[in-house]
Amino acid sequence: MYRRQAAQRQFENFYLPFGGRLRSDNRWVRLAKLIPWTEFESLYAASLADSGMGCPAKSVRIALGSLIIKEHLGTSDEETVAQIQENPYLQYVLGFHEYRDEPPFDPSMFVHFRKRLGADIVMAVNERIAQLAVSQSSSPEQSSSATEPSSSPDGESPADSETPPAVLSEVPDPAARSPEESDPEASESSKSTAANQGQLIVDATCAPADIAYPTDLNLLNEAREIAEQIIDVLHGPLKGRVAKPRTYRQKARKAYLSAAKARRLSARQRRMAIGKQLRYVHRDLLQIDRLLTDKAVSLMLLSPRQYRKLLVTQEVYRQQQAMFAQRCHRIEGRIVSISQPHIRPIVRGKAKAPTEFGAKVSAALIDGYVFLDQIGWENFNESTRLPEQIEQYRMRFGYYPASVHADKIYRSRENRAYCYPRGIRLSGPPLGRPPKLTDENRAHLEAQKQITRQDELDRIAIEGKFGQGKRRFGLGRVMAKLAITSECAIAMTFLVMNLEKWLRCLFSCLLFVVFEAIVSIHAIVHTLSKSKFAFSNDSSI
Repeated sequence: MYRRQAAQRQFENFYLPFGGRLRSDNRWVRLAKLIPWTEFESLYAASLADSGMGCPAKSVRIALGSLIIKEHLGTSDEETVAQIQENPYLQYVLGFHEYRDEPPFDPSMFVHFRKRLGADIVMAVNERIAQLAVSQSSSPEQSSSATEPSSSPDGESPADSETPPAVLSEVPDPAARSPEESDPEASESSKSTAANQGQLIVDATCAPADIAYPTDLNLLNEAREIAEQIIDVLHGPLKGRVAKPRTYRQKARKAYLSAAKARRLSARQRRMAIGKQLRYVHRDLLQIDRLLTDKAVSLMLLSPRQYRKLLVTQEVYRQQQAMFAQRCHRIEGRIVSISQPHIRPIVRGKAKAPTEFGAKVSAALIDGYVFLDQIGWENFNESTRLPEQIEQYRMRFGYYPASVHADKIYRSRENRAYCYPRGIRLSGPPLGRPPKLTDENRAHLEAQKQITRQDELDRIAIEGKFGQGKRRFGLGRVMAKLAITSECAIAMTFLVMNLEKWLRCLFSCLLFVVFEAIVSIHAIVHTLSKSKFAFSNDSSI
């Protein structure tokens, strides 16, 4: 059940029992006025059961605001709740009308918030925030007016209104395009870069999950221990009537430790150790099947977590047995963690970590703001998504980008063939053998070399964004355990980064406005002093 919340009071009317009032220039007050809370209330309510029974769910502002606070502060769930309890500014962000000296909710609610919001709602909020920020940065008059967020009489910010900004409403309707615009194979006469504006920077990265480095030996040992625990549970109703199946768990543990604690293992010794663990796991799975043939034994004896781990253990054994027989280390949909079977190895080719284990993220950087395009657990080729990212750029702003900056993997013939008829310049040198240097083409080649170097410098900006997310925020190690909660945590990282950049831009605009006001006042005073001096001279004459 969900109840829509009443409009929040203005920050001046926020009740503090110990006296005083909130400051309008506080960073949390400014941040709360940037987020269009009410626009996504219907999406959030749709994720909840509409039974009309039970305790009403927390509002979308509490759910989204608490996740933003947690990501911004970089604290745990328990510490975030404590910070909200102690700080009235954080309570204002959550939409409270007055200060409450009690925990707003239990720390375990963060898991429910991530499940209810999911990556889709957070990505929609991030899309809206980034579009508003880019539109304000592209129009100086909007940027100057946005330096001091104003509140409406009912306490809502302008971003909470249902009317979108003018720059978003001017996006052309795809159905109303001209034939030249709708035809992807436009004629040569319609090719023009005059309508193309801006830079589109695209790249992909991996958000590593919080798991131990997976090895075949450790994975099989964990699978064996889980199978032994399930045997103990299933044999419970047969205790005293049927002898317990032999699992040889002590011998299996000793064989695992002798290989795991060895300083160096040859390929032959490692293969022998893996083969032993495979046989132990196979024996345990057969014992489980035999126990299930008894009428007194059922899978209902297992908890949902144990049943899920049993299914994952069976798949791990199948994969490891296939790789052992084929003498390889690759298989489709390879499981690297039994507790988080959705995680896949992502080969990135980096010097420090050639293979990472987590979600792969494809993003676009426009005017310093990150638009999250895709989060996937399976490894995908990010270059195939470039046409879709370019079309999304056009749907956002109404025109194609003038240039696309990407690394070498994006510079395929298909992508070049897509960009050329639309007047989009794809960064990097042209394909093929470089031309021979002559006196006639020396100037042209030098200019092209400078453009290529500048393109690479412009592309580095998105690498900096990924570094900021991994060092300053939680993108370097995703602590969530479920696939849906991990995706929400990844999307929340980019949302908080965009909010922080928008706040910095608003502060810079405020300083610029103050500087212009000081210069204008100085000019007026100087003009008045000159006129007063001239008037005094005329009076003396």
